[in-house]
Amino acid sequence: MTAGGYLDSPWPCEDAGPARLQAPHGIAGMNLRPGETLRCVTRNTWMSTMTVLGAPGEVYLLTHSVLRARFGLPTTSRVEQIDPITLKTLRRSPRLPGGPMWPGGMAIHRNGDIYVVYGRWAHRLSRACVPLASLKLPIDQPYNSFVILDNGLIVTKNLSDRTPARLTVIDAETLQPACPDRNCPEPSIARLSASGNTVYVVGVRSIFRYHWDAAAHTLVFDDDWRFDYIGSTTQTYGWDVVLDGQDAWFMDNGRHNYVVKMIGSGLNPTPNRLIRVSLNDARDHQILTVSGIAGGSITNPPLVDLQRRIVLAYDSANRYLRAWRFEAQGATLTPLWEKSPFGCASHMILYPDTGEVVINDYRRQGEEVVVLAIESGQELARVRTGGLTQGVVFPSVGWGRDFYWSSMGRLARVFVQ
Repeated sequence: MTAGGYLDSPWPCEDAGPARLQAPHGIAGMNLRPGETLRCVTRNTWMSTMTVLGAPGEVYLLTHSVLRARFGLPTTSRVEQIDPITLKTLRRSPRLPGGPMWPGGMAIHRNGDIYVVYGRWAHRLSRACVPLASLKLPIDQPYNSFVILDNGLIVTKNLSDRTPARLTVIDAETLQPACPDRNCPEPSIARLSASGNTVYVVGVRSIFRYHWDAAAHTLVFDDDWRFDYIGSTTQTYGWDVVLDGQDAWFMDNGRHNYVVKMIGSGLNPTPNRLIRVSLNDARDHQILTVSGIAGGSITNPPLVDLQRRIVLAYDSANRYLRAWRFEAQGATLTPLWEKSPFGCASHMILYPDTGEVVINDYRRQGEEVVVLAIESGQELARVRTGGLTQGVVFPSVGWGRDFYWSSMGRLARVFVQ
């Protein structure tokens, strides 16, 4: 089942839920068999960020403008309902006010409406892509998407490595602030994650969390749970965190100069690292280098398979992918397999029933999408989508043996043949 704040859909939001497990709800895996291949249909887009699923057959696409940002002008976002097979636009919203450019986020709330946070604006739309309400957010910076808590409240924050993060809680029905904003102790680049009514923030040097206090009607900082993952090192900030119910998993060295591809984009001379922090006690943590190669960098989360107790981490700058098996409490991580060169950089899809992982591999100056067996790393199939940029955004499953892959300037529907 989906988390309580979202529509009961196989994929109602980025990463399929606020814990960022990247696994669908109630949809079977691709179950690729010998002799089967992947094919795709594609369309060019104006900076596609993600697709999400509504009722059976409904697929929604979030796009945004970008060229105006290069001249210091405000940008906009747009929501489309697309044909699940051909990708053609069925309905679309008008251009939605945005402001500062950064790929935003979209989700379908349990009340049935679509919510978008892009730039410094939040929007509520009907499933017919008709705007219903808008809210201008307080800081003139891009806001890095949002999470919906189990109680239905929406939580978002500004994106900056200099300005302290500020959490804004929005009432989904009124699209107005539900309580005063909460100032975080440090800036944050990463997107928020959530479990129940608890929000997790990866700051530029530590990870911390806030609990929703229903009696006080506000977010409350957890003084007893915080981990300084930077410490005395020269690592740069972490990105989005995966919550598996027992541990938080994320990677650091997130500062880079991505334009077309993540390969070679790392700006810090050190290797990037995989970090595990117990949700019960932040003093219980582990840090492992991913590739061990200098200049390692990423811009997205790892992937955790709860059923098989496998975690995938990667070094996008150095084209390296690695898997570990972990114990029930995450205390021991045993290397399982590795792939290099392998140009992965995007969010992924995990099919828990079949153990298939959908992942990208940028090579020969183009984007290819690959299905791997998570236990062995065996390649099951791949297809070249025609995208010239290395995808770093959000795929989603489809309604059959298919999925949707966004890579900024191109959207692909990949299916089994």
